[in-house]
Amino acid sequence: MGTQQGLRRKAHFLGTKIKSLRKRNNLTLEDLSVRCVQVDAEAGPSVSYLSMIENGKRVPSERLLEIIAEIFQKETNWFFDESLDDEAIDTAPTAAVSGMPLEPGFLFSDTLLQMAIPELLAQTGTTGRQFAHLLIRAHQERSHNRFPDIERAAENIGRKHFPMHVDDVFDIARELGLEIAWFDNSAFRDKGEAERPLNMLVRSFFDAPNKIYLNKELQDKPARLKYELANQIGHKILHDGDGARAPQISGGQVSGRRLESDSSNVDAKDILYAWRDFECSYFAAALLAPKTPFRQFLARHRYSINCGDRVDLTNTLVMRRMSSVSPYPHWHYFDAYPPGNLRAVYRGNGIPLPWGNMTLVSDPCQHWAVFRMLNSRSTKPSAQISVLRSGDDKRLYCCESIRSRDAAGNMHVLCAGVDLSPALQSQGVDAREIIDVIEASCNKGGGSAPIPTDARRHLVSIGKILNIGWIGEGAEKDATIICQRSGNCPRDKHCLGKAPPKLKPQIDRIREALVSA
Repeated sequence: MGTQQGLRRKAHFLGTKIKSLRKRNNLTLEDLSVRCVQVDAEAGPSVSYLSMIENGKRVPSERLLEIIAEIFQKETNWFFDESLDDEAIDTAPTAAVSGMPLEPGFLFSDTLLQMAIPELLAQTGTTGRQFAHLLIRAHQERSHNRFPDIERAAENIGRKHFPMHVDDVFDIARELGLEIAWFDNSAFRDKGEAERPLNMLVRSFFDAPNKIYLNKELQDKPARLKYELANQIGHKILHDGDGARAPQISGGQVSGRRLESDSSNVDAKDILYAWRDFECSYFAAALLAPKTPFRQFLARHRYSINCGDRVDLTNTLVMRRMSSVSPYPHWHYFDAYPPGNLRAVYRGNGIPLPWGNMTLVSDPCQHWAVFRMLNSRSTKPSAQISVLRSGDDKRLYCCESIRSRDAAGNMHVLCAGVDLSPALQSQGVDAREIIDVIEASCNKGGGSAPIPTDARRHLVSIGKILNIGWIGEGAEKDATIICQRSGNCPRDKHCLGKAPPKLKPQIDRIREALVSA
């Protein structure tokens, strides 16, 4: 009785603290309700009841208070403390690529850039499509992979229905007056990649004004078929089905380099088609995994990267969609093909790239989870905590990777991850101190080692707050130090055996010679 009387006296303040916690973690009332039900289905509150609690019109039961405390990793006594936390720490996503001053400004005018860029691409052997992907990726990262206009267009068509069956997507196509035709075309070897040829499969294409061609190879693969059809529906909705887009292909050329047989001219159509491909892909994901219900679905499954198996969604769609719907904005995503080509990249958390899809460096760091998985035979997801050193900058990441095969049968590795530093900072934990402790442990172990107890406790707590199960899984494994290039390995015990000698710049040697003369 005493506790309940105390709760009633402090109902308004209790509600304020709960609301502050919820908003600090970017959760909606629906999100918090789902999280509560996830902990205790019987005691979990409705959205309306949570709203009344936050507004001081209802007092949470002792059990509900315990549930909310568990979600936000607080002691229940914290809710009775009439002091509010300090102002929330700004944990806005780090810029993926830092800008550079464009000086002198006249050299970067629109006119000169339009003349110079095609020449640059032609001289470096980079295709217009590859350059377009770089621009699109920068746009994604600047927008944190949130495109509300495309989301709304998909929701208007799909009415936020989730999960969708294959028949539901075909029904939408028929309502839009789209015709479906099937064609036979098996995967074949792409001869353009002499070093490491890949299988290639034409999945679908669109003929104006309303005809979609689908490969019969997809008929017994509902997850891929749903996506393919939704992708072409996106072209009809977003571009009025004008047919100005490339066929949808899996596999084929991955290097992004122009082949000798290709024209040296940059075709503006390549850039337009690449952008339209992105729009249609985003539309398809938003149609099949609408933001609110899919966010709640991910919460129920603690962001398991293969939870899409339950509702016929590909791992690729699920992992790419996480960054668009999660309340936590600090995500990255990689799609890697052997030997180390990154076919798709998203760096909303600013993670530096180890080796990209425009060039392959001679000394890539082999300890990145996404590339370690390339040499694994396991088909199960694997989590990894990594300390990334880039000069004096230190970051702490957790990711989960899984081996998969694309529609053409090519093996590749999908990886989704988060930057843990902002989450630690938001809970009042010194992220730099945690990173230093983990790095020191790794160096004692030769580059990889168990995470010290106190640091592991903080990471497990963060995993519970973010509701990402693989953070806790990664915390129970050895952490590892990674970098961008092995030649600059920051480990005490260099991963190549010994660090290559660092050569002084020529101008410094000239200065030293003059001083000693």
